[in-house]
Amino acid sequence: MTDAPMIRPGEVSGRPKLVIRYPTDPNNIAALLPTGFSPWGEPTVLLGVYCVPVHGEPEHGISTKIPATFDGVDGWFTLGIGIDQESAIFISQETNGQPKFPCEVTYFRLGNTIEARATHQGYTFMAYRGNAPEASNENAPELDGTERVEHEWWIKHSRKIGGGQGYDFPPHVVDVRTAGVATHIEPLSGELVLGHSPWDPIAALLPICGEASAELVTMRHTAREITVAGPLDPDAFWPFADTIGGSRWPGMRGAPRSR
Repeated sequence: MTDAPMIRPGEVSGRPKLVIRYPTDPNNIAALLPTGFSPWGEPTVLLGVYCVPVHGEPEHGISTKIPATFDGVDGWFTLGIGIDQESAIFISQETNGQPKFPCEVTYFRLGNTIEARATHQGYTFMAYRGNAPEASNENAPELDGTERVEHEWWIKHSRKIGGGQGYDFPPHVVDVRTAGVATHIEPLSGELVLGHSPWDPIAALLPICGEASAELVTMRHTAREITVAGPLDPDAFWPFADTIGGSRWPGMRGAPRSR
């Protein structure tokens, strides 16, 4: 077993990723997937809380993903990536369709206590507090050094200038293929709380339907490729085109539908 990664004193970026999984209603997953996607595997929501260096400074972020197959390839459809760096939001949306939006993310470890929360528009829509076992290396999963490959689905499109139904650039699926080797996994015990938020309606649209699990994961990435996977039916996609801000949560003129 590889020892836990070391961080220099005072260093903020570079900590392991907090990965949280919980079961939800499969019908809720299917309802959020545009035509052209289909669910696969278990109805699991995947939350990732991270801190990585972007543009020369640490970026705190949270991603929300659900399992989705496109063109015969299993992957994860990204509903949103909340980050605390404005500079990376709009360029990511424009170039690759990455569903980023501004979000205040807190993520830290103090001793064996791990805490994370995400707040957007004044609503804390996710909070996690957990603990790592004292003998973490004995309880951690065995790592065999196998390279893991994951596909993440984004959507790039641009609606017609001046309003009305139509596109200047019709919807295309973006495939983010990431490969890497897990060098450290630390299981956690704790509690996940999804808070009410009209701007990030994860509690309402993807409710917790069972026990959540969490772990700290350190990866050694070997590849990352962003390519166009193929087009979507533009008419069938139209009901999914209007979202809340830069996310893929269903919206109305960029705001929550209830407004």
